[in-house]
Amino acid sequence: MNGEIGQQQARIGEATGRLVAAAAALTDAQTREPSLLPGWTRGHVLTHIARNADGLANLLRWARTGRETPMYASAGSRRADIERGAGRPASELAADVERTAAAFAAEAASLPGDAWTAHVRALQGPAFPALGVLERRLSEVEIHHVDLAAGYRPGDWPSRFVADALPRVAGSFAGRQDAPSFLVCADGSPHEFGIGPERQAGGSPVSVHGQAATLLAWLIGRGDGAGLRVSGDDAVLPVLPPWR
Repeated sequence: MNGEIGQQQARIGEATGRLVAAAAALTDAQTREPSLLPGWTRGHVLTHIARNADGLANLLRWARTGRETPMYASAGSRRADIERGAGRPASELAADVERTAAAFAAEAASLPGDAWTAHVRALQGPAFPALGVLERRLSEVEIHHVDLAAGYRPGDWPSRFVADALPRVAGSFAGRQDAPSFLVCADGSPHEFGIGPERQAGGSPVSVHGQAATLLAWLIGRGDGAGLRVSGDDAVLPVLPPWR
């Protein structure tokens, strides 16, 4: 497991380096412009990324010490912190992202091996092993870098990130009653992932094919599905509910 942890930490460091460089290049005016997230400026996105580093570091501290340390005091305080920090100068926003990312990395580096199996909880959802914190942080950095609308796109995601994230995201849609039933098939991969409730017998299943990064971006609402191919009885790109 130590090798896996080290590799994940390295990928987080590389992704963070790209994000910090993008943030450092923004002007004050640009941080006040809209991001790809409705109602949020780039300043909101950068502040959220920084506060996420703080929150996930809290979970690692919980795993290391055994003392419950909530990710955030509450959902309301999380929202208030983001709103309060979004309008800061670009230099402060970039410095906040860099400083909190370094603090998160230091906390991760300090965890003894057995602490990675300790269970922690985020603001919502069931408890999970602390090892999952690394996966969550990498996803936050990679996905919200795209949301920054500063030139980084789904096609720029590292192939390893996409390969790891696509099955996990597709799995989060499996069995959802608010999603249509169809299959997701990445080009060049022998695997297919079921979306929505279990398909009833009869008819030809709808399948959505395409590049893995394009599929991932579409599933998480960061792409319109352009370039994806649909086969089956209803050759129309399905309409997805929001990812959660």
